[in-house]
Amino acid sequence: MKHMTEEELIAYREGVAAQRAVIVRHLATCQECRAELERIEAVLAALDTLPVPNPGDDYGRHVWQQIAPRLPERPARWWQAWFEPKRLGALASVAALLVIAFLTGRITKQGPTGNDVANKDQTRERILVVAVGEHLGRSEMMLVELSNAEPTDPTQKRVNISAEQRRAEDLLDENRLYRQTALQEGDTALASVLDELERVLLDVAHSPEEVTPAQLEKIRQKIEAQGILFKVRVVGRELQERQKATTPGPAQQSPTKSERNKA
Repeated sequence: MKHMTEEELIAYREGVAAQRAVIVRHLATCQECRAELERIEAVLAALDTLPVPNPGDDYGRHVWQQIAPRLPERPARWWQAWFEPKRLGALASVAALLVIAFLTGRITKQGPTGNDVANKDQTRERILVVAVGEHLGRSEMMLVELSNAEPTDPTQKRVNISAEQRRAEDLLDENRLYRQTALQEGDTALASVLDELERVLLDVAHSPEEVTPAQLEKIRQKIEAQGILFKVRVVGRELQERQKATTPGPAQQSPTKSERNKA
């Protein structure tokens, strides 16, 4: 069964998918793609729960200083590429990390009370947990598909893994960001798993687009020897439990406010 790509699921979620009816039928029968869609929605839902802080007067200048050196030399309509569906997943991940960094900076600069620090720490942890959980889910799906890859034609002597290569390349950039953030947050166990995953992603990304059965078997053996697929699944489940623990319940009215409403 051919699974939906992350780009197609994001486009479907945003209501801009070209073949929406086809995706609906596929989701009705494919549990893996439904789980992937749920992870995407969880990341976006976590971002929706964030308060809108005051970025400060110099926020625009600071952002420009950060992105200006990375801009392409072609000035014509460079920004349009960032709004393509294939870029939205990476943007969501980067946005999550930017929010984490921004909240950390605001806590340091403003020196809030203990309750403010606790609330913002919890929000920062919730975003990181959801974003990394979604990242691990996509990594697991890629590793499973790579492990089950076979020639499309039995007469062929090579297996095309170009699709898995592209996904590994996309996952690499995110993985580095999450590993660095986990280290900064003091989560060494998570950082260790992400470090092992990064090595596997590098191997896949640097492999030939077409490999022989022997080369593919060597990649599979390396994945199995490191136990990375099992580790990714275990950490993914742990993050799901942490997400449930850090998700705030419905807000309750204080007695004072209730009394005012009754009056």
